[in-house]
Amino acid sequence: MEDTILVTKSSLPRLDEYIEEIRDIWQSHWLTNMGEKHKKLQVLLQNYLQVDNVDLLTNGHMALELSIQALNLQGEVITTPFTFASTTHAIVRNGLTPVFCDINSDDFTIDVNKIEALITDKTSAILPVHVYGNVCNVDEIQDIASKYGLKVIYDAAHAFGVKYKNKGIGAFGDVSCFSFHATKVFNTIEGGAVCFSNNNQDFGLDIYRLKNFGIRGPEVVDAVGANAKMNEFCAAMGICNLRHIDICFNKRKQLVDEYRKCLNNVDGLYLNKMQEFVEQNYAYFPIVIDEKQFGATRNEILSKLAEHNIFARKYFYPLTNTFAAFHGRFDVDKTPVALHISKRVLTLPLYEELAINDVSKISDIILSCKK
Repeated sequence: MEDTILVTKSSLPRLDEYIEEIRDIWQSHWLTNMGEKHKKLQVLLQNYLQVDNVDLLTNGHMALELSIQALNLQGEVITTPFTFASTTHAIVRNGLTPVFCDINSDDFTIDVNKIEALITDKTSAILPVHVYGNVCNVDEIQDIASKYGLKVIYDAAHAFGVKYKNKGIGAFGDVSCFSFHATKVFNTIEGGAVCFSNNNQDFGLDIYRLKNFGIRGPEVVDAVGANAKMNEFCAAMGICNLRHIDICFNKRKQLVDEYRKCLNNVDGLYLNKMQEFVEQNYAYFPIVIDEKQFGATRNEILSKLAEHNIFARKYFYPLTNTFAAFHGRFDVDKTPVALHISKRVLTLPLYEELAINDVSKISDIILSCKK
């Protein structure tokens, strides 16, 4: 039987490295509540991501959900349905209405040319998503937001370490939210972060209170908050993984280059666009299959790979505006490009331990489906 190849595989440091990093936790017995590991990782990430401020949370979803609360948003939030459930759910769970904007067909990010037509007197923010490490048109989005007095929260779950014009992607917008889930290119087992500028210190105070029960001091609780603190063991994993992140990116680049060599210029296969001025993190490798040109559907390719114990992923499918949870609430025909892509996109296995030969094997299997 062929070895199993999953779409991703969590990055882990050497066991002895992690044990050494957590050793002093046994001396302090400080397991959570913003201990030394938490503080250390915050500083390391501020420097690495090139941002003014980082606050660590228990996961990326709480980073989004609590950021929306901290900004006191009301009414409608313009976003995209081509994303993970968390993005839309964070809006809805705050009692707000997501207004779905279509995406670009080449980089899968929000189509800035369609945003203004969706703005109403109820719009309070834009929540764009950096997809597969591809960067939204941050310049145009900021121009629109400034023109209409809107907040901008970026879902940067896919964009850890990405730079645009030599600037860390977390420095754009009012807030950028990262996920450090085990499946991400950088992980803390579970975890997330909120990045914001020094000009937004009120937000920083609010997000801290929201993640820590509204507690401001030992005897002062001046807000109603949740519990979304990153624990020390997760922070320690992040400290270890951050030491190796550039090596991780380099290995992933080699694999992406091999995929591109094998699958480039094939009729009916469309590869992820490489954006100008963007320093990539090579987090994902999506392909879009035009079944008429290629001669096989996305599902047929998925099944053929599975026959060889290779498991790709239909990511993102279905669109969030088609979820059963929102049945009848949204009109999917208003986002036709996103719908078209969602039915044809396939993300291929990509992680630093994947062998170059496996990339060639995966590519050969895909090409064998062509008719």
